[in-house]
Parts: sequence; C-alpha cells; structure tokens
Amino acid sequence: MAPRLDKKQLNTKLFQIALPISVQGVVSATLGMVDDLMVGMLGPTELAGVGVATQLTMIHYMLLFGLISGTATYMAQFYGSGDMKNIRKCIGFGQTLLAAVGVLFFLIAVFRPQEVLAFYTDDPAVQAEAESYLRIVSVQFLFLAFSAPMEMAFKATQQTRIPMVISTVVFSTNTILNYIFIFGKFGAPALGVAGAALGTAVARGLQMLLDLLFYLRKGNCFRGSYLSFFGWSGELIRRVMKNAWPTTCNEMLWGLGQTMYVAAFNRIGTLDYAAYQAANSITNIFAFAAFSVGDASLIMVGQKLGEGDREGAIVVAKHLLKVGTIFGSGVGLLLMALAKPLSLLFNLTPAGQHLTFLILLIFGLFMGVNLMNGILITGILRGGGDTRFAMIAECSCVWFVAVPLAFAAALLWHLPIYLAVLLTKAEEITKWFILMKRFRSEKWANTVITGL
Repeated sequence: MAPRLDKKQLNTKLFQIALPISVQGVVSATLGMVDDLMVGMLGPTELAGVGVATQLTMIHYMLLFGLISGTATYMAQFYGSGDMKNIRKCIGFGQTLLAAVGVLFFLIAVFRPQEVLAFYTDDPAVQAEAESYLRIVSVQFLFLAFSAPMEMAFKATQQTRIPMVISTVVFSTNTILNYIFIFGKFGAPALGVAGAALGTAVARGLQMLLDLLFYLRKGNCFRGSYLSFFGWSGELIRRVMKNAWPTTCNEMLWGLGQTMYVAAFNRIGTLDYAAYQAANSITNIFAFAAFSVGDASLIMVGQKLGEGDREGAIVVAKHLLKVGTIFGSGVGLLLMALAKPLSLLFNLTPAGQHLTFLILLIFGLFMGVNLMNGILITGILRGGGDTRFAMIAECSCVWFVAVPLAFAAALLWHLPIYLAVLLTKAEEITKWFILMKRFRSEKWANTVITGL
C-alpha cells in the first residue's frame, strides 16, 4: 500500500525549495537578456558574435553541470541520512575534477579559439566579434570550478536562498559592468563586445568570493576543515563517477546538440540566427522559473531515498511531476501571450522581430512537455541514481531526431527559421514517450549511498 501523501505539506516544502531557485534563475536570465539587449544595440553582427562565442561556454557549462549533477544525487541522499562529512568530500572531488576541465577550456579559448568558432559560422565579421569576446571571458572557466560544486551543495542541503542571493548580486554586478564597459560610461573606454566579456569575467570572480564567504558562515550545515574536503575513499570515487559519467555525457552531448542547432540555423542567415538568439534569451527567463521544479525534485526525491523511504520517494515524484507539468504549461501560455511585445525588445529589423515572435510562440507551445521531460531527467531519474537511462533517452533523441532535422531544414529543405525550430521539437515528443515508460516502471528509484 502506497504511503499517504500530505499534499499541503509537500507543496509547502516544494515552494520553499523551488521559489529561491526560481528567483535565482529568473534574475540570471533576465539580466542575461538585458546584456543581450545591450550587445544587440551594437548591431546584429555583434549579437550573433556573442551568440556564437557562448557556444563554447555552453559546452563547458554542460560538462560542468553534468559532473556536478552526478555528485548532487549523493549530496541529496547524504543530506537525507545526515552525513555532512561525505557531502564535503563530494564537493572537494567535484572541485578537483572541474579545475582540470576549467584549465583545458581556458587554454582552448585563449590560444585556439579560431578553430572552434569556424565550425559555427563562416561570417568573418561574426568570427572576429566572437573571438574578442571569448578570449576575455575565458577566465570564468577557472572561477566556476570552485563556485559550481559549492552552490550545488547549498541546494542539496536545502539552503536554496544562498545561491539566490549570490546570483542576484553577481548578475546585477555583471549587468552594471557591461553597461559601463560596452558603452564607455563613467570615464571607462567603450569596448563593445569585449566590454561585455570583461563585465562577465569580473562578476564570476565576485561569485567565487561570495560562495566562499557563505560557506564560512556558522549557520552553514556542511562547514568543515579544509582537509575534510579530501581523502576520498576509492568506493566513494567509484560510485560517484559511475553516477557522474552518464550525467556528464548526457549534458555534453545535449550541449553539443544545441550547438549543432546554432551551426544549422546560422546557415539559414545571420538575421535568422539573431532572431533565434533573441527568442532564446527571452524564453530563458520563463524556462528558469519553470525548471526550478526540476531542481527541487532531485533534492526532495533524493532526500526521501537517503532516508530509506523508497515508496515515499515514488509518491513524492508522482506529485511533483503533476505539479510541474501544470506549472510549465501555464508558464508556456504566459510566454505565448506576451510574445508580441517581447519580440520588440531587441534592436532587430521588423522582419527579425517577426521571426522572434514566431519562435517565441513555438517555445511557449512546448514549454509544458519540455518541463515534464526536464523533471524526469534532471530531477526524478537523477535523484534516484538512474543516470545511465536518462542519458540514453535524452541523447538519442537529440542526435537521432533533432540534429538531423535541424540540418535537413536548413541545408536541404531551406525552410524559414521558425519552421526549422518547430521541426526540432519532435525530439521532445519522442523523449516523453520513452521517459514516461521508465517512470512508470519504478526502476529509477535507487538508494545509492548504502555502504558509504
């Protein structure tokens, strides 16, 4: 018999965990859009250049997020069992891995950016702007090696207000600095795209400092000595890596798939890609609000499994999936309702603004199923350690459905950008059928910390 579900108590807890995550995402996405608006004022070439440059930063972020998501399963379950010692070891292990990754991406961005950028665009002007941005912003790869595992630990231990405060300060600072450096305000030189990169780099340094200060607070439940972040047992490393390699491959292959869309859509036209970039920037505000439920799902399901309550975890997961899907659909409808005025925000031609409007309608239409899939993959399946199946489901749909359709739409059928975007959404429908079958089987619900 399934355990009785106190929906009021569960919804209250979901609200307490998800709201700060949602605010954090909305703030970062909103200010990110403001940054894009400022770059867009320089012209479509500059906007497209930053969009192309951020493909490498997105690949790095996907790799980073994959590694950290692999440790997040353990952090959430260790929190459920009250084991703060092993939470610190997960943080230290994650920071060490990401330091190595950060150095690699930093070297590529500084010394070999041309080879990477040429894959995404053959426009020399766009390449020049992208290279200028990438060389300066590359220092963030090093800063994030410290910040990302620490902020994931704050979330996994249900201190979600801390990342919210940090992000609000950091992204506000980023926006102010971008305004100063892009346009040359308050006596600073007008650096254009390079100024946007400089503002971002300084803000990431501030983020690392704030993470350290919040970690050292007496109220932080996992605070400990420097050495307690090391001394990982072979069994902990083996299990974390077993869980992390599928999430890492998942995020990397998903991120590479997204960059394939960029490579395809850029070949439709620079204005078309600028419209896609603008629509993405706007949609991220709505998506981050909705996807906070996915982050909360990993935390809450992982905690239940860490407590040894498998049946309770399954009941909680079913409720969260229902709530999240309804919420995601509502957010999607709101995006569609506001698509027209939002499409006018960017400094594009009337034709570019119309393309942005049509792409926003498509993104809004699929927001509900996008969130449902997101909750299943990054929340429920990962919370239960079922990372290998999640990887196979997501990556097969991206690479065997969406990417071929994007290139076929751009190079073979010569479709307009909005129809090319619509075709790629076949991925979400296919993925939904695969994930729901796995969810109903309940094979995803595993306690991974037993014996550690």
